[in-house]
Amino acid sequence: MTKDIVLGLGNNIDYEIEWDSAIFENLVHEFGIEYSEIHPVGEVQTQRDLIISILGYMKEGKGGECFVRSSQIIEDFSKAFRKKVTLGGTSVRAAIAMSKIGYSSALHLVTMNDDVRRLLPPDCEYICSAPEENSYPHLIIQFTQNHTIRVQDKIIRPKQANRIIYDNDLDNILMRLDPRLSQLLLNAKVFLISGFNAMQDQNLLEDRLEKLLISMKNLPKDALIFYEDACFYNKNFSRIVRDKLLGHIQIFSLNEDEFEGYIGRKINLLDPLEVLQSLEVLCKLIPVPKIVLHTQYWALAYGRDADSLKKALKGGITMGGTRYRFGDDFTRQNYFEMEKSAPQKEGAQFSDRINAMKQGEICCLPCVEVNDKNVTTIGLGDAFVGGFLPALVH
Repeated sequence: MTKDIVLGLGNNIDYEIEWDSAIFENLVHEFGIEYSEIHPVGEVQTQRDLIISILGYMKEGKGGECFVRSSQIIEDFSKAFRKKVTLGGTSVRAAIAMSKIGYSSALHLVTMNDDVRRLLPPDCEYICSAPEENSYPHLIIQFTQNHTIRVQDKIIRPKQANRIIYDNDLDNILMRLDPRLSQLLLNAKVFLISGFNAMQDQNLLEDRLEKLLISMKNLPKDALIFYEDACFYNKNFSRIVRDKLLGHIQIFSLNEDEFEGYIGRKINLLDPLEVLQSLEVLCKLIPVPKIVLHTQYWALAYGRDADSLKKALKGGITMGGTRYRFGDDFTRQNYFEMEKSAPQKEGAQFSDRINAMKQGEICCLPCVEVNDKNVTTIGLGDAFVGGFLPALVH
């Protein structure tokens, strides 16, 4: 294999349900859910827990990822809605996004089945560690500010569009690494690492990290390692992964939810001073050459010679905005149309101000303006990566 962009490590099948407020309200009524019960749910044990969890996220306007005790809960819930079967996982969604604009990649997969074979871009090369074929679907809930829900005599109206992911995925929990990964990395110019967040056994996690580091010895000396963060079920595992990999990572990328998780509080993403101070705290926790932070308003690179990532940031913002507006089926023409679109006014004002505060160490670009009401909220970070990485290589 000779691809210069290698993407790892996990993948999955997604059930993207077509949201219907009337159906969901019927489920709220059927399970006798009261407004006072709406609160964050850790592990989802029942379908009733799942409905309460969705309401909790919508009430806060936040996105997240939750573990479900059984995949049957996902199957039962999704039967009530129309759904679309898609591919999930940062690496796979990034591969699909970059394929739309003419860039191919090589993938390390952990799940294989007919849907994976059918939906992978034909120009992708791949290896897969799965000893047998399986499907552990992830439930994807997307909501916008227009998706209001009545619970008793109160109305829940999301503060902003977002997505929630629910899953119980054994292949990603085990995260087997294919021994052929070493060969896959021989000619890589950039290697994406993502996908340890679903693991649940510390000994197994440490074993996978050791095997990954052995495979990475085959990377060319000038290869760039890009780490895309995620919501870990076990927050301590996030620290274990960072401790093992930080000495090898050149770019550590994360979204606004993950950013706030590290800082431990809500951050005003349009306040340059607050964001800068929070970035300085983050850099002490995650000492890497460059941090990339992508949000709903802007994306930035922070570190020495941050301007060197300007084209990559532009590519990521354009790809994320294209998916947000046009969904799964966007075209190459849609991408180049978005590339010329006007920036968000709030994001542009923020970018000008924060760039002036740390010249040379911050490169911030605003997101593009999208006024469509029917938007896609799943996979935006993955699409950002799919636009960012080709610009690093080419």
